[in-house]
Amino acid sequence: MRLFYKPFGIIAGLIGARLGRRLFHKLWAQIDTRVPPTAKSGQGSTAKVVTAAALEAATLAGTRAAVDRAGARSFHYLIGIWPEKPPKVKDEDAQAAPPA
Repeated sequence: MRLFYKPFGIIAGLIGARLGRRLFHKLWAQIDTRVPPTAKSGQGSTAKVVTAAALEAATLAGTRAAVDRAGARSFHYLIGIWPEKPPKVKDEDAQAAPPA
């Protein structure tokens, strides 16, 4: 059944990338009216280039995580299982954990 999640994951990834890119451009418009500078373009200061890259990475990663989680929750709701198996707990970790 987990194999059925692959199409959901691919579609969620495409949606997440598109939403993340759009959100980044909206956030950058609040900082500067020009196009975000890239490292090799020679445009803008070093601080502005690094800020644009860091903001873009954070925006894309956060958006991807939110969309992936929403896709996994939807898949769980529709199918009844999580798309990924839970991690196995080592015996050392189980002994170190306090009783619940």
